[in-house]
Amino acid sequence: MAYYWFKAFHLVGIVVWFAGLFYLVRLFVYHAEAEQESEPARSILKNQYELMEKRLYSIITTPGMIVTVVMAGGLIYTEPEVLKSGWLHAKLALVLLLIGYHHYCRRIMKKLAKNECQWTGQQFRALNEAPTVFLVLIVLLAVFKNSLPLDLTTWLIAGLVLTMIITIQLYAKKRRRDKERLDREPELASSSVGE
Repeated sequence: MAYYWFKAFHLVGIVVWFAGLFYLVRLFVYHAEAEQESEPARSILKNQYELMEKRLYSIITTPGMIVTVVMAGGLIYTEPEVLKSGWLHAKLALVLLLIGYHHYCRRIMKKLAKNECQWTGQQFRALNEAPTVFLVLIVLLAVFKNSLPLDLTTWLIAGLVLTMIITIQLYAKKRRRDKERLDREPELASSSVGE
């Protein structure tokens, strides 16, 4: 019975952790883009995003990570023979990379708070795709274990994920260009009126 309790809360932890990671970097996007606003909006937005980032990181994302890791330890404790499986080694390596990503986000948060981060909203959008890749790989390993299919279907799914990532990036770039064009239109209209 303990195995099922560990597994249930492991899944809950995963959902909370990933929700936090997805939203945290989205806040970084908005935080970076607030730099383009004029005062007092810039300061108000940056202060609000900083507060939201800190709360999200400390109240949701980090506890989600801790629950995920502790419950995974419980799962391994109830079934120690799983440690001999190659798929678990690969999954644990990905989880370690994800924990590194989690802590890297904290470092970015601190830099944003000190106005030392030079990343653009577009760069943060690209960074926000990393948890998606981790999630897909970790879930595939957990579901298929040692029989991870490397056939056409797997490559099609990988291609679909890659296409989604590229599409999101292109859409964000288009939105940015459209916004820049709209921002320039009043300037062009006022300059043509003055002629």
